[in-house]
Amino acid sequence: IDIIHYSFALALYDSTDRIEGVTNIRLKFKKENVSTLRLDLVNQSALLKGKGMVVLSIQAGEKPLKFIHRGDSILINLLPYSSVNNEANITIRYQGVPADALRIGPTKFGDRSFFNENWPNRARHWLPTVDHPYEKATSEFIVTAPDHYQVVSNGLLLEESNLGSGRKLTHWKQSVPVSSWLYVLGVAKFAVQFVDTFDGKSIQTWVYPQNRDAGFYDFAETMHKVLRFYADYIGPFAYEKLANIQSPSVGGGMETSSAIFYGEDLVNGKRDKRSVDVIIHEIAHQWFGNAVTEYDWNDVWLSEGFATYFTMRYIKHADGYDAFIRELITSRKSVLKMSNADEDYHVVHDNLVDMTKVTSGLTYQKGAWILHMLCNYIGEEAFHKGIRDYYQRYFNSNATTADLRGALELSSGKDLRQFFQQWLNQGGHIKLKGGWSYNATTKMIEIELQQVQSENHSFNMPLEIGILPGDNRAQKIDVIQLDKRKINLSIPSATTPKEVVLDPGTRLLAEWDFSQLR
Repeated sequence: IDIIHYSFALALYDSTDRIEGVTNIRLKFKKENVSTLRLDLVNQSALLKGKGMVVLSIQAGEKPLKFIHRGDSILINLLPYSSVNNEANITIRYQGVPADALRIGPTKFGDRSFFNENWPNRARHWLPTVDHPYEKATSEFIVTAPDHYQVVSNGLLLEESNLGSGRKLTHWKQSVPVSSWLYVLGVAKFAVQFVDTFDGKSIQTWVYPQNRDAGFYDFAETMHKVLRFYADYIGPFAYEKLANIQSPSVGGGMETSSAIFYGEDLVNGKRDKRSVDVIIHEIAHQWFGNAVTEYDWNDVWLSEGFATYFTMRYIKHADGYDAFIRELITSRKSVLKMSNADEDYHVVHDNLVDMTKVTSGLTYQKGAWILHMLCNYIGEEAFHKGIRDYYQRYFNSNATTADLRGALELSSGKDLRQFFQQWLNQGGHIKLKGGWSYNATTKMIEIELQQVQSENHSFNMPLEIGILPGDNRAQKIDVIQLDKRKINLSIPSATTPKEVVLDPGTRLLAEWDFSQLR
């Protein structure tokens, strides 16, 4: 079954935290005689202290359908459809108090609000969906709430109508398919600014009225520049708008498609580095994670590693090469510390079951470094071409690590199986121990190197060696291959070098103990 479209009609109240929902699902059958539809929806239970959802009815048109709601799943008995590509519409009526995901409560200023965070698989707490990244569908939210609230969601605003009796209807529709964790709803009192347009699409700011000046200032500067860079380097921006929204439901940022949530305290009127970096990172996700989405959570690095690396790429574009290198060095220090603490962690999961372990710091930082090494390994031109091809091929669809490898192999003409295996499917990193000396008789620099990481972690990578001559000439760069555990080599030099260093260009994820031998 392929879910084509969700329509979420929700009623919200000030007098209760109970929500009332009517979800209409348009689906297509991909096989003959399908008789069961399974959806994710957390059911009401004593374990959740009475919270959770109760399904009131399910229908196909006017025909009631039998169903079982158990174990946080709905199993719906469908009429068998006899041919492939037939479509059906299923309507689910339900209600309850969400135990998670939809946060109903005060903002930091004490104002009642409704904000969600579905990541990674929590949409099921308030929306009946196929709550997995491989299922992408278009969507709309039709929200009836007290009329003192404003409502923001994915896509374009179609309607905002006062219904009388203190109620207001707001209708948003997103015509671009995304996974369930990217559906977004914010209901609160907002100050709203229409900042700019990008390729004809609105750039907006939604912040609490108390933070109007600070929020309008924070988001006005960066957006258009970042969108332009990513669109030029990667490919077109997928969505109908981009709204930046202050929210109590997240601590940092959450990249929900076309409507990004930012933690309350990130809106501070300072445009400090942390806040700006979060903005750049979450916008990068509109390309990687949102438009091109990992097929399942085993490949979550295709989202987080990409957003982290492309944040660095934007910093290089905006602030220069030295700023880029500083970001890489800081990231590498973080990776080495985390990797030494958990040497068996590999970036691509192996049939991940525990959803609390979807990501770690290594998913972000080591994932970013893997992309940086890939770029150096195949060259900037091939990397750029491969990334653009990968984005175009899987635009508004799903991809795997193998799909990325295929795109980069096609653009570079290189076999990348070993590279992907050693960096993504095993843990650890390169650890080197050794030194150098100068033989005045042979006029050779003698270098001894040994890979001393765990025997379980095998690496074969190029390593740059920088030689700074003693006569103040420019540094010379030699490249060797770390293809053995122990390496001895000689490099010609007419004079004693002033210094010999490893990885002068910051290209390799490695740590080393390397100095002049006496």
